[in-house]
Parts: sequence; structure tokens; C-alpha cells
Amino acid sequence: MFYRPDRKTGAGHGLPHNPFNAIVTPRPIGWISTRGSDGSDNLAPYSFFNAVSYFPPQVMFASTGAKPDRDGTKDSVANIRETGVFAVNVVSHALRDVMNHSSGPWEKETDEFALTGLDKGQCESIDCGFVTAAPATLECRMTQIVTLEGEHNFMVIGEVVGIRLSDDCIKDGVFDVLSFNPVSRLGYRDFATVTDVYSLKRPGEA
Repeated sequence: MFYRPDRKTGAGHGLPHNPFNAIVTPRPIGWISTRGSDGSDNLAPYSFFNAVSYFPPQVMFASTGAKPDRDGTKDSVANIRETGVFAVNVVSHALRDVMNHSSGPWEKETDEFALTGLDKGQCESIDCGFVTAAPATLECRMTQIVTLEGEHNFMVIGEVVGIRLSDDCIKDGVFDVLSFNPVSRLGYRDFATVTDVYSLKRPGEA
């Protein structure tokens, strides 16, 4: 089949659900923690997320949609506009349910750490909280907030200025993803957990 997606609704496919989200898959989940200028903490997962460069290390996440109490965006972007920093917490299989719980449309006053019962640590290089149970956390300084086409679409780009790794996840000198089994988004309401890993050598490599 072929269809031209409507720019505002994504319609045109004639299927019960929009297939677009399930095409670009699996997508890593950026569990973004932020702190507002008033000191309030927020935690929310984003599957429009990825690393985008090595040197300097940079990541991005995109926020779509808006909350009525956040002036055309969501809590994460609103807080980053105020403070210029955020942290990315890696989601392990063990954290999948609390990650999902934190995704609710909670009021901006809600601290998702407290809501979900997660222990909150204090980042070292930025003024922000982080999930202490996460296998890794990237502490980031925002470099750009890009307004994307469409209503309430924003891409946040940040430089990673601090990296925290769980000692339990470092095996033989490498960060071993099978020690915590990261969770990815597949589209619709589907997720996947990494349980198998294989290596491929690039052309010309011995």
C-alpha cells in the first residue's frame, strides 16, 4: 500500500491505527528529568529520542502535544526553557512499569519521582534530579530548542556534560546492556526489551 499522510492528523492510511509510529522502530526511550526555576522536579519518557553526535556528545528528544497548564508545550520543555538543563535516564526492563506510570498527564505541580516511588538523586554537573535506579544517566546542557513544523512540536538538543554509569553494568571494560536489558518503543502500545545482542564488523575491519 501507499498513502500520503495528512500533515495535521496523519490520516490517509485507512487503517484502524496510524502506522507511522510503528515504522521507525525500535526507538530508545529518553526518560527526561527536569527541574523548574521554582525547584519543582519532573520526570517523563520520550520515545522521539536519540544520540546525535560523539564529539562533543549530544542528544536530542522531541516533545509533541501540549498541556493546558504549560502554554503550548509540556512540562519537560517548559522547565528546560527556564533552566537550560535536563538529564536523560536510561530505562531498564526492571523500570518499565514505573517509567510508564510517569508518562501520565499529571499536573505541573506533580513530582513523578514521588508519584512513582522512585529514589531521586542530585546530578553533579547540573541542577537537576536523576533516577538513582537507572543503569545510566546523561547530564545535559540545552544548546537548542528547535520549533518543528506542526502544532506544539519541539526538538530539544543538549550537550552531555556528565555521564553516570552503574558499576554493576560495566563488565570487562564495556557498558553491558544485557546486564540491565534496555527497553525500547515499538509504536502503538508496544514495547520491547533487549535480550539478545550480536556483532557485525564493518567492511574492511579485521
